Amino acid sequence: MTEIWPEHLPVGAIRFARPTGRFDDVLAFYREDLGLPVIASWRDHDGYDGAVFGLPGAAAQMEITQHGSPPRVPEPDPENQLVLYLRGADARDTIAARLMERGHRPVEAANPYWTRYGAVLFQDPDGWMVVLAPWVFGQEPAPTPSPGRAGPPDRRP
Repeated sequence: MTEIWPEHLPVGAIRFARPTGRFDDVLAFYREDLGLPVIASWRDHDGYDGAVFGLPGAAAQMEITQHGSPPRVPEPDPENQLVLYLRGADARDTIAARLMERGHRPVEAANPYWTRYGAVLFQDPDGWMVVLAPWVFGQEPAPTPSPGRAGPPDRRP
């Protein structure tokens, strides 16, 4: 894996966006329940409602938009994931406890990789997955796999 960014691609920030049909619920989940900072938001801008979350800070961003009546939103898939690589099991447990205190419950991972390495998953109001992984990919090794299960090498992003 290379750590050098291509010179021909001078990106200063990255944003990925996805639609929702439940804007207020999704906004509350990510802002209040998970605690992500909102770095921009709008209502009825050319027919769109939206919010941009910093992940972390402003260099990596997630945008949620709602448009149309009714909004056209793709069906969630268990592989539609926001993976938050956290600094250890204590950080994972703190965030998971916060979500559970707010009425959310962990869900089973479709891919056993996440459970094997100690991640906890929650669904947002649209059914898209938030993965709380207890290590920072690319900076530290994945935790020891759960007993009785052999894990793949730590190559999954």
